[in-house]
Amino acid sequence: MLIFARQNTTQFLMNTNAFAIRHIGPREEDQNQMLKTIGIDSLDQLIYETVPDDIRLKNGLNLDKPMSEFEYSSHIHELSKQNKIYKTYIGLGYHPTILPAVIQRNILENPGWYTAYTPYQAEIAQGRLEALLNFQTMVTDLTGMEIANASLLDESTAAAEAMSLLFAVRERPQKKAGINKFFVSENTLPQTLSLLQTRAIPIGIELVIGNEDAFDFSSEYFGALLQYPGKNGQITDIKAFIEKAKTAQIKVAVAADILSLVKLEAPGKFGADVVVGTTQRFGIPMGYGGPHAAYFATKDAYKRDIPGRIIGVTKDLNGNRALRMALQTREQHIKRDRATSNICTAQVLLAVMAGMYAVYHGPKGLKFIANKVHNTTSSLASTLQELGYTQTNTSFFDTLEIKANAKKVKEIAEANEVNFFYPNTETVTISINETTSLNDINTIVSIFAKAINKDTIEINTISESNNISETHQRQSNFLTLDVFNSHHSETELMRYIKSLERKDLSLNHSMISLGSCTMKLNAASEMLPLSSPNWGNLHPFVPINQAKGYLTVLKALEDQLTEITGFAATSLQPNSGAQGEFAGLMVIKAYHESRNDQHRNICLIPSSAHGTNPASAVMAGMKVVVTKSTEEGNIDVNDLREKAELHKDNLAALMVTYPSTHGVYEASIKEITKIIHDNGGQVYMDGANMNAQVGLTNPGNIGADVCHLNLHKTFAIPHGGGGPGVGPICVAKQLVPFLPGNPIIKTGGENAITAISSAPYGSALACLISYGYIKMLGANGLTWSTKIAILNANYIKQRLEGSFDTLYSGERGRAAHEMIVDCRPFKANGIEVTDIAKRLMDYGFHAPTVSFPVAGTLMIEPTESESKAEMDRFCDAMISIRKEIDNASKEDTNNVLKNAPHTLAMLTANEWDFNYSRETAAFPLNYVKDNKFWPSVRRVDDAYGDRNLICTCAPIEDYIEA
Repeated sequence: MLIFARQNTTQFLMNTNAFAIRHIGPREEDQNQMLKTIGIDSLDQLIYETVPDDIRLKNGLNLDKPMSEFEYSSHIHELSKQNKIYKTYIGLGYHPTILPAVIQRNILENPGWYTAYTPYQAEIAQGRLEALLNFQTMVTDLTGMEIANASLLDESTAAAEAMSLLFAVRERPQKKAGINKFFVSENTLPQTLSLLQTRAIPIGIELVIGNEDAFDFSSEYFGALLQYPGKNGQITDIKAFIEKAKTAQIKVAVAADILSLVKLEAPGKFGADVVVGTTQRFGIPMGYGGPHAAYFATKDAYKRDIPGRIIGVTKDLNGNRALRMALQTREQHIKRDRATSNICTAQVLLAVMAGMYAVYHGPKGLKFIANKVHNTTSSLASTLQELGYTQTNTSFFDTLEIKANAKKVKEIAEANEVNFFYPNTETVTISINETTSLNDINTIVSIFAKAINKDTIEINTISESNNISETHQRQSNFLTLDVFNSHHSETELMRYIKSLERKDLSLNHSMISLGSCTMKLNAASEMLPLSSPNWGNLHPFVPINQAKGYLTVLKALEDQLTEITGFAATSLQPNSGAQGEFAGLMVIKAYHESRNDQHRNICLIPSSAHGTNPASAVMAGMKVVVTKSTEEGNIDVNDLREKAELHKDNLAALMVTYPSTHGVYEASIKEITKIIHDNGGQVYMDGANMNAQVGLTNPGNIGADVCHLNLHKTFAIPHGGGGPGVGPICVAKQLVPFLPGNPIIKTGGENAITAISSAPYGSALACLISYGYIKMLGANGLTWSTKIAILNANYIKQRLEGSFDTLYSGERGRAAHEMIVDCRPFKANGIEVTDIAKRLMDYGFHAPTVSFPVAGTLMIEPTESESKAEMDRFCDAMISIRKEIDNASKEDTNNVLKNAPHTLAMLTANEWDFNYSRETAAFPLNYVKDNKFWPSVRRVDDAYGDRNLICTCAPIEDYIEA
């Protein structure tokens, strides 16, 4: 018989320098009480009964000794000083910006904004939704398109999504004829060209790269992509190109610089079908490549093919205006292997910031900024020409192409702490930005003067000028609505931001127990470095000797994640979980091809898998074969074996989540991975549930070959209302040579696949958070966090026993770090799982994950950061709701659950037409009175919003039926 001793953790838990005691919620006495409730003697015994012994790590993690928060603050500051912050005019989609302090303090640094989750529960997310609607309106106005989404990951992936959309919506004759050619202008950003190649080949698109002026508009093409302005600064004649393309039934996507669209006519006015780009220029720090919010705008006819999220207007039960995520039928968990995109999120926090930049400056402010940039560029151009240089762009916004001795200019420029871009030995490009001053351009002139041994020419004033061809000058208005013309003082914007924040429930109010989403603490000490200019103001394409601080952190984070996962190497490039899935499969694909196994294209996916899994497999050019689940929710090993053997000649991979999506450590996992390897496949492990593995087991030990990690789940990057995210991949030895590269900065393996995202290291700025999280917790703190996550989940499971049935458990009756509770029996009382989710709002809680992975259920994950007191409040709420369910009936829908959530307007109205009291509606338990959160709208009408799709800040008359 195994005997488990109670661990003596007092010394650990009394150490006020230990970050772990701040990150982990339950105190020692709380843990003891929780173990008693579960009916167990020690935490070690719980882990023994939960995690299969044959996958447990025999040795601990080999990580550095943990730092205190104070030590880490000094450490990260010292590292930041190793980054050299030069004046940077590289361009190529990244520019120095001015982030208004009111936005930095009230959004970027405010947990009320950065700890919120994707707005699935619209009634308690109206603030975020309004901010995103502003973003969509800004994008549609500037691009001249009919509809925009709530942002994408970066410009290059947005361009790839545009290509995929145009391929999906080809004209019927083109589909029938198998037309698959896509033209890409050679003036497209190099990182976008690389990523288009990555995405085109697996789905059968043939890329043709060339000069748009020489394009023959052949009937062999279904679409084209132009850069506006081009990578070298020349403003492409997109109007003439689009006119000819329309005649040839070729659809056109335009990748446009959003600040330039203040002065350039909107591509939509010329007939573009899709317009994409990045909003980084709207006040977002470069952050060595991200995170930034890309934009995607298109025609209303393509609304059901748009990737990612769309925010739409609808009404609530009282007929009042309300917002929610629209067209959710596009979700991957519905379309699965028929989805044209695996993108299931957005860059919400960054989109909110970019949208607020437009709100703060308004159309007049944006015109001032764009005119300043253009006039500064024009003044520089004329002065360099006066020096004797040739400037080749005939029409430009902010970028000059100078014929010069690149080597000589670079030597002098770097000695003066200035960065330009050098496309070849005879060319220098200079991209001006909103931070560029008169002194800055005089420094630039002096550099070029010195390069040819001439005296410099001093510029005394910036004069107004126009070097944009008349055809492309902006004539159309933009940002005419009140929201963009009302908040131009800091006081007004601060109050507007606060008014939106009050409508959103975030982690700074209460626990968000979303299963599979791991809404843990995002510690302030992890977040503070993001505000440092030494981290924020670095361009991703600077020479690597200027990025030593970043490269030290990123290499260390790669090593940390490699150790934690038990693999051989890590790539940080994928900038979302979905991108990590795709990257992992593309690396597997490259591995098979290197062995002349090009024919291996079958991907086995369990029926319980997240919907992005089959979507990613199809994007990687694989054929999905679904394997069954048992009644206990585990993978049906016999069915898996049968299908693996049936497809052994063509088996490419298995995609598996561990612990399972059902919240169980499947004891057969090593048998499962062996079956795949025995039949020639590789094992991809979805890292969504890594919070239940760290320090106890790992993908390498289980037998996987590659996994992606959600740094915005397990490793503490905040969800930010639905983004940012980081989804790195960790790989076994045989896959290391194929890790993704970048066309400008060398990354990846010896035989690197082409780019997965725009920047060499993806969202590098956000990676600082996970680096700090691991650095401050250390091996013991990380392992302790995993154990407490399991303890918290099993405590909630036990407390809810008798009120809610847990659908799946491990062999010894334990949950992993999350569990699924069954709400389907309540249909007998006329109550759906959605009613429970909405009623939880009245108790001050965000609902757990609704109807995933099983319809009619709630998936609960408390994480290690929640205290016993908070979990008790949540359990009290759930048990109270169960009593309300018992009192409900199908015959009487006028009950507290069907009418939830209850707003302040309802409670203060003169009339009360409900057969329960106002107190029962608003204050069902005493603790609610101490910290009441009021939903700002009643239950939203999704169906009405989808029938009457409005995705911009249109006048109120457009929202409500007469």
